[in-house]
Amino acid sequence: MKKIRDLRGLGVKSEETLAKVGILNVDTLREVGAVAAFYRLKVAGFKPSLNFLYAMVGGLTDRSWLEVAQSEREQLLAELESIELLEQMFLK
Repeated sequence: MKKIRDLRGLGVKSEETLAKVGILNVDTLREVGAVAAFYRLKVAGFKPSLNFLYAMVGGLTDRSWLEVAQSEREQLLAELESIELLEQMFLK
């Protein structure tokens, strides 16, 4: 299995951080998705930057996080907001 640290824009620290929420390899990150992985980190008490979200998307699509931030920022933020709203609905 391919390691997260081998993805473009991600490294050992990213891999270690994602492992703390059960994302141990690229296959799992791809399966969970970058937005849901970012949300898992937030719920677990980490304070990931949006740059980390962009880096995960970039790593999965072999693009720079800057390119992702410029081209998909609004879409990714909308997805994150949707996950947060769904979570709130089901917890009430």
